Parts: sequence; C-alpha cells; structure tokens
Amino acid sequence: MSLLDVRNLEVTYAGGARAVRGVDLSVEAGQKLGIAGESGCGKSTLALALLRLLPAGTKVSGEILLNGEDVLTMKWGQVRAVRWAGASIVFQGAMHSLNAVHRIGDQIAEPILLHKKATPSGAKKRVGELLEHVGLPAARADAYPHELSGGQRQRVMIAMALACDPGLIIADEPTTALDVMIQAQILRLIEQLVSDQDLGLVMISHDLAVLSDTCDRLAVMYAGRVVEEGPASQVYENARHPYGKALSAAFPRIGDVASRFAPRGLPGDPPDPSALPTGCTFHPRCPVALDVCATEDQELRNAEPGRRAACVHVGAAVTDARSTTA
Repeated sequence: MSLLDVRNLEVTYAGGARAVRGVDLSVEAGQKLGIAGESGCGKSTLALALLRLLPAGTKVSGEILLNGEDVLTMKWGQVRAVRWAGASIVFQGAMHSLNAVHRIGDQIAEPILLHKKATPSGAKKRVGELLEHVGLPAARADAYPHELSGGQRQRVMIAMALACDPGLIIADEPTTALDVMIQAQILRLIEQLVSDQDLGLVMISHDLAVLSDTCDRLAVMYAGRVVEEGPASQVYENARHPYGKALSAAFPRIGDVASRFAPRGLPGDPPDPSALPTGCTFHPRCPVALDVCATEDQELRNAEPGRRAACVHVGAAVTDARSTTA
C-alpha cells in the first residue's frame, strides 16, 4: 500500500473553473515526487486538496488515500487529526504563513500541543530540537518572524511541518522567494530530512531543473491534468510531451552552447480553467499539433518503461521544443 494514492481527482471551483481534472498520483514512503507546470496549471490546487484546505463551495471528487484512508470521506475530527500528524504542508512565502505577532517557538509548539504530542515543557524541548534539526540555534525560538531572514523563516516552516512526525510532507514552491544560494541550502535540507526520516515528499514548482535535481519522479501538469510522468531526470532531459519539452527548454544548461543560443519560452498562457479548449488542451500552443489534437483529447499512455505521456506523438519522435518555440 502506498503512503499516498490519488485516484481520479477532480476539483471544480465555484463558478465552474475545473482546476484539477482526473489526476492519478502515488507516493511511497521515502519517495520524492515533483509536480511541475506554469502558474494556473492546477499544482497548488492539487496540494490544497490533499489536506482538504480548499475554500467552501469547491467540488471535489475522486479519492485521496493517505495510508489507505480516504481524506475526502473523513469526518472533520479525523481530518484535523491527519493535518500535521499524518501529512503537513510547507507553503511558499513563509512571511505570509507565520503569525507576525507571535514568537516562532510558540508557533512551532502549537501543533505539538494541539495534537497532544507532548506536555508544555516537552513541547518547548521539542521546538529547540526541531530548530537545531533545520540548522537554526534553539535560542531563535524567542525570535519574531521579522527578526529572521527569508531562508531562516523557511527553515522555521520546515520545522513546523516536521513537528508532529508526519509521514508525508507537501512543499508548495518552498523556495520561490529565496535567492539561489539559500534555495540550494533549503532544497538540500529537505532532501536530507526526507532521506533520514523515510518521509514521502510532494514538491511543487514551475522549475523542472530544481525538481529533477531534488525528486525521484516527476509529474508535469497542464490545464489541471498530468500530461507526463516518469523518472525526474529523464523527464527533464528528454521529455516526451511537447509541453514538458518547452518547460525544460526554458532553463539553459551550463556549458551547453545549443541551449544558450536557442529561443526561450512558450507563446501564450495556460487556458482559463472555466473555458477549456476542445481536444488536447495544449494544442493551441503546441508546436507539433496535428488536426486530430483539436478534436480528440489525449490520455496518458506508455512512452517507455516507467514513463507515460498524453500526446499523439508518443511512440514517435517529438520535435525538439528548443527549435520551435519563441
């Protein structure tokens, strides 16, 4: 049994925007799954759905099995018990997630006390251990969020996520607001913690290079669907879906002359989830679209062992997006 099994997940916001459409994913203990895509492709909606954090009025169907139990059918008391203790989330922008008028030690201790994992004195000791575990002195527990740097605040968020010993960590763009040096430190920290504690990790980012370096497997989302999945390094280096190729081409490789001189970017934007195009939703932007792509949607199919892609060209060579995008 997988730590996390997502089966045919559908999320529709009030007003009719279909943000997630038929997503299937699984994560094993100790496995790191990356989810990539542009803004508006449904990544964060998927993350929020995993712990039922979506706004009221949102329609959610399918199954989200955490250790075999469906989060979507749990009573609210069960959901509260699962949050922090079964699975926890690290949001992007720690300054917006931390309470500016409370010391960080109190904020880390809150879920520990809420889930009765320790007494108040035990929680204080645990806070010091967690801070040191993420590379901060225990004495920083008395600091307020504004007294910490961006990288330190993100470490606090990771400490909070680990506070109740969850089996699954969901990291939603955890390094977006950080400079590249601090970003590298945070990513290495997350990797080490997942490895040491045999956690499952779902990491969300628009940056395929970061995900390929951090994760074992990678799922690429477009217009609410997974359009490609497979081993992270293979998807990054040799995507089988034109959208994955375009995302990969947007990041130049050091020492690669071809990538330095190749055109960058992908014309247009992801479609409005409340007015999706017919057929393959990527076809209006696709450099290798065929007539059939405008009328027939494409399901995930085997591209090669351990890899799937939702493209009519799977089984044939897909034109390199580096030479066809502008």
